[in-house]
This record gives sequence, structure tokens and C-alpha cells, in this order.
Amino acid sequence: MKRALNLWRGSLVLAPLCLALVVGCRPADGKKSDVIKIGEFASLTGKEATFGQSSHEGTVLAIEELNAAGGVLGKRIELLTEDTQSKAGEPATVVNKLISRDGVVGILGEVASSRSLEAAPICQQNKIPMVSPSSTNPKVTEVGDYIFRVCFIDPFQGTVMANFASRTLKATRVAIFTDVKSDYSKGLAKFFKDQILRNGGQIVAELDFNGGDKDFKGQLTAIKAANPEAVFVPGYYTDAALIAIQARQLGLNVPLLGGDGWESEKLTEIGKEAVEGDYFSTHYSAEVGSDMSKAFVANYQKRWQGRTPDALAACGYDSALVLVDAIRRAGSTEGAKVRDALAATKDFKAVTGTITINAQRDASKSAVILTIRDGQYKYLETIEP
Repeated sequence: MKRALNLWRGSLVLAPLCLALVVGCRPADGKKSDVIKIGEFASLTGKEATFGQSSHEGTVLAIEELNAAGGVLGKRIELLTEDTQSKAGEPATVVNKLISRDGVVGILGEVASSRSLEAAPICQQNKIPMVSPSSTNPKVTEVGDYIFRVCFIDPFQGTVMANFASRTLKATRVAIFTDVKSDYSKGLAKFFKDQILRNGGQIVAELDFNGGDKDFKGQLTAIKAANPEAVFVPGYYTDAALIAIQARQLGLNVPLLGGDGWESEKLTEIGKEAVEGDYFSTHYSAEVGSDMSKAFVANYQKRWQGRTPDALAACGYDSALVLVDAIRRAGSTEGAKVRDALAATKDFKAVTGTITINAQRDASKSAVILTIRDGQYKYLETIEP
């Protein structure tokens, strides 16, 4: 069944929908004024494809539901989606296209912080509001006043995992293994380290790798020699799974810890028993939540062949709701007015929690910690900001 679902998901990505997905119907006379265009850029293919696919599916569901409820400002919403292919260089190309050729009034995306950082200056320069569903590096919204996000940021996430290591796991000797090609990984590693030291712990080893590497045994041997009680691996799921496999092969059997970059079905598919008992932080768990969250799970499963949504799907859904709500409150699609409405977002009820945008254009949000048990992600606890 999983193979069949993966094949179906692959067919979704490879279909022409990947180039420009339209949710809602264009009027028969073709007048562009009858729709409001929103752009989305996502890693639908490439090494982080499950991130982009999940976020995209959540976004699609939100737009479909909004259109079914009448759209916004008396118009239907047209979602135009572009694939970044998980590659540097693509975000700038596709976002320029969405703005200059397609005339979108807002941008949703990306998941990966590095790709959001590539696109954000383009949105800022063109005064087009951009809302990232789940890029957590603090630098993303520092680009300018048109850049927003609906997720927590890495200073909080790093602190959460450091406190979990110190207080729950009682680990005092910790190693850090960082992807030096990733802004996300480097930032998360820094904040984790700072909190471990504040907690009175010791960083016994700090090593790095390049995302996409296949052989980590040299670094893992050095980490094992430092005798850590836990290892923090703030990377993405493919690398994390391979690191776990090789760590276990070397007899490094202490818990591995990660951030929201771990959350993908590919982590357990690749890592199998090597990732059993490990932990990571993320934005949301389908096991807990409000009535709105429960309705989202049911509607997502109905829309997407019975699959249970992950945190990235929930964040994608919320990003679309927040942007469209800002357009509604602005009473306009003019960039500056939508920007001001986004900045004024307060106590917005969303699937991943109540969203208030702060002065830095970040969302103050809770985090959840999950563990891997019998190949499944199991909810442990919620950490409030």
C-alpha cells in the first residue's frame, strides 16, 4: 500500500499540475480581474520532495475550502505552484516568474530556509508579501517587512531540544553534527549549543557534513570516541536516516535528536530500526489538537487518499489561511495593505495553534516533541513558547 501511495504521489508531482496548479475555475470570459492569484514555490521534486509535497497538499486543501466558502473579496482564488526541485537557484527563477509573468499578489513558501532566503529579497523588492509555512531560520524574516512566517523559529526550537536533552534525557555530555551547507542546520545547532551550555551541560564533540553526503563514518567515529550521551543532528530526513544507520553500525547507540527537518515518512523508510527511539521537535501532531485540527485531519484524509497529515501539511494549510485572511481584512490585494494586515494578525485560530505575528513578523507558537516507535511517530509533549 505504501508503495502504491508513493507512486501516486510521484505521479502528482510529475503531472503538469507541478508547473501551474489552478485551484478554482477561471471565468469563461477569461478576465483576470475575476480571480485573485496567489503563488506558491515548493520543493516538489528532489532530495527534500516530501517536504514540498506535504506543504503543497495542505495549501491546496486550504484554497479549495476557501473557494468553496466563496473565496475572498467576492473573487475566487487561483493558486499557481512552481517546483524548486530542492535546488539552489530555482527559487529565484520561479518566484520571479510568478511575480513578473503571472502577476500574483502574494507568495507562499518555502519549507527549506535556504530556499526561502533566496526568494525573500525578490518578494521584498517587488513589494509582494511572502508567507513561509515552515522556514525556521531567524534570517528569513529579517530580509524585510514584506516577509512573514506562520511557524516558530530556531532559537525556540533549539532551546526546546536542548532542554529535552538536559531535563528529560538527563544528558550532560552531548555531541552536535551539523550540515554546513544548510542555513537551517547551522542556525539550529547554534541555538541548541547555547542552551546546553546554559543548562550546565558539555559539548563533547562538534563535527560537520555536507548535505547529500553518503559516508559519515569518519565523523561518527570521532563522535563515538568523545563518549556522548546524546547526539544532536539538525539536518534533513535523508541525511539523518543515513547518519542513524551508520551510527548504529559503529556501535554509537545513544539517542539521536533532531528538529522539524526530520519529519518525513522517508526517515523511517530509509532508517528503519536505526532511528527507533530517537526524538525530534516539530510544529504539530495529528494525535492532539483542537476541534479545528481534528477537522483538518479528517478533511485531509478525505482529499488525499487516506493519508494522515504531517506538520508540514498543517503549516502549509495555515499559511494559506493567514494570507487570505490578511487580504480579506485589508479589503485589497495591494501589497502594502496586505503587508500591514499580515503584520496586524493576532490570535488567529489555526490548525497548528493560535497565531499572532510579532514585531519581527514571526509567529509565536508552541512546539511538539515526537519519538519514533515501531516505525511510527508518537507524540510525547507540547512545549509552549
